[in-house]
Amino acid sequence: MATASTPAGTDEANAARLRILDAAFAAFMESGYAATSTLEIATRARVSKRELYARVGNKQQMLMACIQERAKRWAIPAGLPVPGDREELQQLLVGCCTQLMREVSDPAVVAVFRLAIAEAVQAPEVARTLDATGREAYRLLLRRIMTDAVNAQLLGGQPAELAAQLGGLLWGDLLVSLLLGVAEQPKARKIAARARSAVAAFLQLHPPPASR
Repeated sequence: MATASTPAGTDEANAARLRILDAAFAAFMESGYAATSTLEIATRARVSKRELYARVGNKQQMLMACIQERAKRWAIPAGLPVPGDREELQQLLVGCCTQLMREVSDPAVVAVFRLAIAEAVQAPEVARTLDATGREAYRLLLRRIMTDAVNAQLLGGQPAELAAQLGGLLWGDLLVSLLLGVAEQPKARKIAARARSAVAAFLQLHPPPASR
């Protein structure tokens, strides 16, 4: 029920926006980005084209909004702790890697990656949007942790390179297998085990600067 601080119109507007984004995502997945029309999205969302543009915008803005909603889960959380020792760093990295693998391996996210690949020629903006808005969110998260660790003398090296190396250890060829449809999203236990293994290997490769 709407309150004095949350008018009924606001609830209706938010509901309409969510319907539009859900409809857009479903249409993009079924028909491809380039082949999907705004009329099809409006029809699915049960809104007029005028309302569609007013609530979200054009087709590219709808795609960006769909990706941004998912990317919110990968954003740097408020109050991200700064590790004080290697044990705290390990725990922090395992937690973040577990979250990232769980989110990125989600079938809906894998579908977005497939869409970007399929539309790479006709609609390259899909890949650009995914890279700049979606993938950059979790790259920033890992780089932030690495920067804090380097500043605390827990690691040596360049934060961006360290983050990329950990990402490689975490994923291996799993993402390619997911994109090809020859693997399914790992279960929670396997995701946690994979995160622990990747972080352990990473920290073994990168001892504290003073111990080198």
